[in-house]
Amino acid sequence: MDISFIIVPFDSKHAPYIAYIRHSVFTIEQQIDASEDLDGQDPFSTHVLAKVNDHYVGTGRIMLDGHIGRLAVLKDFRNKKIGSNIILHLINEAKKLELDSVYLGGQCSAKDFYHKLGFEEYGDVFQEVGIDHIMMKKNI
Repeated sequence: MDISFIIVPFDSKHAPYIAYIRHSVFTIEQQIDASEDLDGQDPFSTHVLAKVNDHYVGTGRIMLDGHIGRLAVLKDFRNKKIGSNIILHLINEAKKLELDSVYLGGQCSAKDFYHKLGFEEYGDVFQEVGIDHIMMKKNI
């Protein structure tokens, strides 16, 4: 299995792949209303796409303020360190922006995943799209 990661803009070439992965994970699998995913921030964010052989299987984004979000990996490709590598690539982008830290609103069910990457929780649990989330931060 040949896995690669590329940094991409949200443009006509890459947007369809990003949208497909997020739709598959958020809308189909987690049953989140598709309109909740489209917040208008994609064109202003840097995206990572994970590719296995000839298929895009994962994505995530980082905004200029260090907010990481929209991490999604297709179900058949989880537990292969793809999500972790997407986060590491996004952190590297934050370093290029000379940011001191990155943060995210992670699903509570994914806290252990983010802890392993060095993120720490702060604040109270909150509901977003009907799912419990917690804010997490990592100094870089």
